[in-house]
Amino acid sequence: MAAGRKGSRNRRGRWLLGIGLLAAAVCASGFYLWSHFVYADREVERLTAEDGTQLKFRTKGETIQIYRHGAWQPLFVQGVNLGATLPGHFPGEFPITRDDYMRWFAEIKEMGANAIRVYTRHPPVFYSSLVDYNEKHPDDPLYFIQGIWSPEEQLIEKRDAYDKEITAAFLQEIENDVKAVYGDLEEPQSRGKSSGRYTANAGPYLLAWSIGTEWDPEMVANTNKLHADKKAYDGKYFSAAAGAAPFEAWLARMLDHAAATESAYGWQHPMTFTNWVTTDVLSHPEEPLFTEDLVSVDATHVRPKNWRAGYFASYHVYPYYPDFFRLSDKDGKTDTYLAYLKELKAYHKGMPLMVTEYGVPSSAGVSHAGPLGRSQGGHNELEQGRIDADLTKLIHGEGYAGALLFMWQDEWFKKTWNTMPMELPADRRAYWLNVLTNEKQFGLLGMFPGKEDKLRIDGERRDWDKLDDSEKTALDANVPEIESIWAAHDEAYVYLAIQLDHNFDPGKEIVYIGADTLPGGNRHGKELPGKKLDEGLETLITIGRDKETGVRIAANYDMEKRLYGYVYGMIDMSAAELKDDSGLFNDWHLPLSLKMEPPDTRTAHPYENVAVGGLRRGTNNPASASFDSLAMWQYRDGFIELRVPWMLLGIADPSSLQAVSYDMPDKAFKTKKIDGIRFVPWIVDRKTQKVAGLEAEGETAYPVSRIRPYVWKGWDTVRYTERLKIGYYMMQEVYREIGGKPKTGG
Repeated sequence: MAAGRKGSRNRRGRWLLGIGLLAAAVCASGFYLWSHFVYADREVERLTAEDGTQLKFRTKGETIQIYRHGAWQPLFVQGVNLGATLPGHFPGEFPITRDDYMRWFAEIKEMGANAIRVYTRHPPVFYSSLVDYNEKHPDDPLYFIQGIWSPEEQLIEKRDAYDKEITAAFLQEIENDVKAVYGDLEEPQSRGKSSGRYTANAGPYLLAWSIGTEWDPEMVANTNKLHADKKAYDGKYFSAAAGAAPFEAWLARMLDHAAATESAYGWQHPMTFTNWVTTDVLSHPEEPLFTEDLVSVDATHVRPKNWRAGYFASYHVYPYYPDFFRLSDKDGKTDTYLAYLKELKAYHKGMPLMVTEYGVPSSAGVSHAGPLGRSQGGHNELEQGRIDADLTKLIHGEGYAGALLFMWQDEWFKKTWNTMPMELPADRRAYWLNVLTNEKQFGLLGMFPGKEDKLRIDGERRDWDKLDDSEKTALDANVPEIESIWAAHDEAYVYLAIQLDHNFDPGKEIVYIGADTLPGGNRHGKELPGKKLDEGLETLITIGRDKETGVRIAANYDMEKRLYGYVYGMIDMSAAELKDDSGLFNDWHLPLSLKMEPPDTRTAHPYENVAVGGLRRGTNNPASASFDSLAMWQYRDGFIELRVPWMLLGIADPSSLQAVSYDMPDKAFKTKKIDGIRFVPWIVDRKTQKVAGLEAEGETAYPVSRIRPYVWKGWDTVRYTERLKIGYYMMQEVYREIGGKPKTGG
């Protein structure tokens, strides 16, 4: 931050002295020191200690402090986590450009955030862009917390943090990340890691270091067991306190190495390590899973020494995971999240404590139920924004030092446990947006599929009329009361537009659209009164009253029943449902919680699921007063339009035309390449049960097999559009209200 008038004389003196010292240093050390002293340093106010150590942030009591206008001031760290990828890319590909970063930094600052957190080392363009942005805004820069990624997969595999290869790899990663932040790294290209020449010194804009990832509890427990003799660590800057566990001593060593590496650059910044509820310091008797309350990683067992910038505790705390959050809500009214925040804060009395991940996604799919409606998914943008804002206020109100929302942008590559079995091949997840996978849609910046701005669900056909002929296909209707049906698609949905020859009345009629993707399925059923098909339907779209409109799935194709019923025996799957052409269409469900029984768990817990096949009626037009980001269908007069998530049609990967097959899974489903989807429309009169359509013309069964399928080309390049979600503006209001000030001055 630019120096203010007050104290400018002292700073000017230090600057002139620094120039003199620099001149001598340049002769000895060459251009490197000169470029890194000048680049980004001149306009950043900081405190220089007697030994020359520079500080911009420090911990004091229970707060983070910033050196500003010649004095230390308390700061509430309010901001977002920033990912490293874009739709169509996986982690390690690092596709984000300078223009992306500069645009995002401006939007994040306009929202009122004062910091971002990154999980791992980003490419050089991130640091140079951040420095460039901040030099253009010296009076109000955007600070960052640098995460240092631990060897997560190796830790889980070997379950031993003291393994020589793991320790060496993490120490090297720490060293490389510190060097990268200070613009002193040239990293050769390596798969899955950022590389290149780091020359921009972003150190003056660093707020803190955060080492590690969410620790696997079995790894921590096993490390403690294997190395019971390694409870002590006493480094130059960090040590393990009396009573520390071996894993905590290992963490003290990692922090000490980060501190030692940074001190060589003449700076100190606050230090922390990543932690989460699973390895927290509290006891959770209501939690049924042993591993979720198996072991603690205690930040109070690590102590800074000779580290003026200080040290704080940080946690990822979501309101729906682990299960004790909802199981301890006995009356359905208790704010268990608030209760947890209070208890966690009380334990860490005397030191700053941040929540560095929290939030809910704006997704159609759900994977965990949370009390007070704070579930992992099933929220539209308005609901997401309201919950995120409320959680932020709770964290601030309990005297925490900061709150970093998860997260800035949507991430299409993400996976969720209850949709993973059906997203195949797994290495193509980033090429399409499965809106039933909630992990993909946590962002305040939405990453929407290609036709999001072209086809608004609003019951108006003008968007379809404007759509280029190459982007839509006229389907075979063969229904007397239907004038036309059009189909289109993008990375998230199949879109259908139906023009009737009369005004649609859901109280008097039901429009059905069957979908045939594979050999097999239902060729008859109560939804087809008196009719038979020559080829079966895998899924069935029902369009009627609001509560009955949705997608159902043929019983023997039902993925939930096949995996959790037939394979794991957690739910019933009847003999009738197993039959081909059973005539039964089941509601689409995803599991929320699997069946748990002792001795594998502390207590018995039933299988739970959630219906996800319903289609909401409304509009997804953000300009509308009735905007609902989860709206899937609407009608006006005789025109009906809808969008159907790919997975509800049994598609495992639309980008390579793969559908989940009928093969009974062992541990994983199989897929089959398809040519397209045959859509079969008909209308049933509610009163008379008369069917319009499905005329066999002298044949015994309606010839679905002769319907021209809706076909599309596979893709390896995605089209997407960015839009700030409603939650962005709701967080903006919260940030303005908080104003970067902690509840107490600490």
